[in-house]
Amino acid sequence: MDFIVLLSTMPNKREAKIIAKLLVEKKLAACVQIIGPIESVYLWDKKINEQKEYILMAKTRKSLFEEAKDLIHSNHSYELPEIVSFEIGKGDKKYLNWIKSSTMVISDK
Repeated sequence: MDFIVLLSTMPNKREAKIIAKLLVEKKLAACVQIIGPIESVYLWDKKINEQKEYILMAKTRKSLFEEAKDLIHSNHSYELPEIVSFEIGKGDKKYLNWIKSSTMVISDK
């Protein structure tokens, strides 16, 4: 079973909480942590920007990435939200089993 940590940045805590709850309610993530505020520095429209943001860190199945990405896009206020993932190479077996039991499988749809 392949698991990932999905990361996305949000413009404020309110939006972060809304999207985090949706991901868990729809079983697209077992757990979502909201980290921040953080300070982001990025290039957009040929300008360097600085902005306070919040990070969503969701633990889920690799197979649910596309659905989670679509949910984030549908509920995010950014034109181009950051949505990336990292594979979980190793983890506590009980914790990984909890992620498995707390998220949907494709046949659950």
